[in-house]
Amino acid sequence: MVKDIKKLEKIAQQLRIEIIKMITNAGSGHPAGSLGIADVMTALYFNVMKHDPKKPKWNKRDRLILSNGHVCPARYAAMAYAGYFPKKELMNLRKFGSKLQGHPSYTDFPAIESSSGPLGLNLSIAIGQALALKMDKNPATVYCVTSDGDHNEGNTWEAIMFAGNRKINNLINIIDRNHIQLSGKTKNIMPLEPLKEKYLAFNWSVIVINGNKISEIIKACERAKKIKKPVAIIANIIPGRGVSFMEGKSEWHGKAPKKEQAEQALKQLTR
Repeated sequence: MVKDIKKLEKIAQQLRIEIIKMITNAGSGHPAGSLGIADVMTALYFNVMKHDPKKPKWNKRDRLILSNGHVCPARYAAMAYAGYFPKKELMNLRKFGSKLQGHPSYTDFPAIESSSGPLGLNLSIAIGQALALKMDKNPATVYCVTSDGDHNEGNTWEAIMFAGNRKINNLINIIDRNHIQLSGKTKNIMPLEPLKEKYLAFNWSVIVINGNKISEIIKACERAKKIKKPVAIIANIIPGRGVSFMEGKSEWHGKAPKKEQAEQALKQLTR
């Protein structure tokens, strides 16, 4: 576990560097969301979660379910830096035969817990795993990362209603609230507000944080684990975080940077 926030911030920045390199090398991918979620992935893998890279199926490990699978470059980079596989393999992102697919594939890479791609499915998977852990009297926590887009899907709201009704207190849903989607701002396409009040109405506890501030992410997770009902952490995140020409821009939701743009991005991230 890394406790020093400055060290964690340096790790997150290194993950962002890898994200730009990975997506540029692949020629496709989702840089805005991946850059934005890097702080959450850093907090989870290097401070919050109980896990062992040498024993990825350790029974007492905390589970991480990534529902918005398109931001998987951030997760892959965090896993590589945590020791799950060699860092050089990151350049295999989106290549045929690689375990690092453009959306996570459990059959190719079992250490990721579940496949994801279509939005709206994985909160239900997280609930199933949380219930199974309770049945086994396993103290592990299930962390699920969902997106704005997940909350446009009806299945997500069915899952939220079910979890609140069952008071599933070993489930923490970290919402990647970056306010953009493929074709624009969420407020103009499918408004989600009042998001906090909606969760409260379904008998969840809600914590609102700056999702690009690692200290807030860690404190929120520590607080959430003490609450006797499911917890939604609404993490307000800047998409494209760290790269000025990508920050807050929906056009970078699913577009790889060209060589010159990647060089500019890396210059900003390494200064």
